[in-house]
Amino acid sequence: MTSTAVKIDESDGSNSGRSNSDHLKPAFKPGQRPSRRLGLRMRRSWQLYVLLLPPLIFSIIFLYWPMYGLILAFKSYNITLGITGSPWAGFTYISQFFHSYLFWPVIKNTLVLNVYALLALFPLPIVLALLMNSLRNQRFKKAVQLITYAPYFISTVVLVGIILMLFSPTTGVINQPISAIFGHPVDFLSAGAFRHTYVWSGAWQTLGYSSIIFLAALAGVDPELHEAARVDGASILRRIWHIDLPGILPVTVTLLILNMGQLLNSGFEKVLLLQNPNNLAVSQVLDTYSYQIAFQSQIPQYSYATAIGLFKSVISLVLILLANWLARRVAKQSLF
Repeated sequence: MTSTAVKIDESDGSNSGRSNSDHLKPAFKPGQRPSRRLGLRMRRSWQLYVLLLPPLIFSIIFLYWPMYGLILAFKSYNITLGITGSPWAGFTYISQFFHSYLFWPVIKNTLVLNVYALLALFPLPIVLALLMNSLRNQRFKKAVQLITYAPYFISTVVLVGIILMLFSPTTGVINQPISAIFGHPVDFLSAGAFRHTYVWSGAWQTLGYSSIIFLAALAGVDPELHEAARVDGASILRRIWHIDLPGILPVTVTLLILNMGQLLNSGFEKVLLLQNPNNLAVSQVLDTYSYQIAFQSQIPQYSYATAIGLFKSVISLVLILLANWLARRVAKQSLF
């Protein structure tokens, strides 16, 4: 019996030792080729790669495949000949845009509108997130979140319809008391007021939704830092300045860099729907100008419109790289 038990114990020990050694084996052999390692990794985690397929297919079809159409900027496009059969035009249409009398007015309108929107709208979600993070009444906090988040889910067409109904000079709800008090209505879509209407209606629509990422960043701030500061007698403003703001600095820098790349992207649908002959001098931006050239002119100029879109994309890339370099030099934070 004793010898049998000893044999059983020895066999158990050997089995357990074998299983432990199996668990301690490296996933890949030192001399294994990278291609075989990747194949083994894909077989072991095939479920994750299956989940990756839908966004990958979406990106290829809707983001990368349309980039083939950029060659229209360098061709004299003819519908009957197609993209490949149309003759090459080189930089003719890009040069045409540079020498157009509308080049500087359109660039100016685009930059003024977007810089105004960036300066006005970028700090507001940070302030809202800091204020909501300081609230202790959870019911009131949830009510504020609901009220500020809801407008984001209104479509652009509906939003513009609301703006027109509220600010119409003849039947607008806002203009009726203004007319009663001052004797005349205010045209909120005139050349002088268009930018303010565009930017601050955008603030109403996107303020709450844009604050979500800052609230998520504030949730990662260590609460013990606030407790220690409170014990030392720091006021809430001091705690926000020395704890909360440094905690969300990386997120803030990343979003600022991404927003810098959107300085030439004005939100095509909203600008187009708010345009009228009275404000065209300040509302004609790159997006609407290229749209009108391609689809609203008597002779559609697809190559010219593509050249304008390519110019906008290249400048946006340069702005992202420049903003990333400045952020790395000044704030020691960068996107890449």
